[in-house]
Amino acid sequence: MNKFISIKEAAVILGVSTQTLRRWEKEGKFPLPKRTKGGQRRYDLAEIIPAKGKVVSRNDLITIAYARVSTHDQKEDLLRQEKMLEFFCASQGWTFKIISDLGSGLNYNKKGLKNLLQLIITGEVGRLVLTHKDRLLRFGAELIFAICEEKGIEIVLINQGEPPSFEEELAQDVLEIITVFSARLYGSRSHKNKRLMDNLKKAASHVET
Repeated sequence: MNKFISIKEAAVILGVSTQTLRRWEKEGKFPLPKRTKGGQRRYDLAEIIPAKGKVVSRNDLITIAYARVSTHDQKEDLLRQEKMLEFFCASQGWTFKIISDLGSGLNYNKKGLKNLLQLIITGEVGRLVLTHKDRLLRFGAELIFAICEEKGIEIVLINQGEPPSFEEELAQDVLEIITVFSARLYGSRSHKNKRLMDNLKKAASHVET
């Protein structure tokens, strides 16, 4: 007797999201489900297992190109990154989506990064393209790369041009952290706190130059 499973169970078996299964179904790449009286999908498990090796390929998944800079002063660099990623992916004939972030490489709560992680976890991504490794995160990029490897996601580093030096990027990250804390300390109207933050900013500026 055949066993029928829900779309969520089929997605778990295949390691993709339910949205991907619905798309494959519309494109004729996946066995059509039966429907319950309530209209819910039910897939024949005997058809799912043979289909597993046929439908899940990198060409069926999204190529994500990710760009990031630390500060608003670097918006021109962000545009250059996006153009480089766009040209590279198009030249390879890939269907791709660009995700951009403007924020510190020490900040794990950026909107674009969270979107990227969600797509990786739900099995939507087949390839991740970066100009340099540090565009992803200052610390922790290796962890995301390990997740990608577990998910079978290809990592492509373009490595065109010289990335900012470690000192320059670190100074930018430190300045951003100082700016956040200075707003809080200035609120206390303490001259001592203001002098402290001004001195820290000057020190970070010297490292950057």
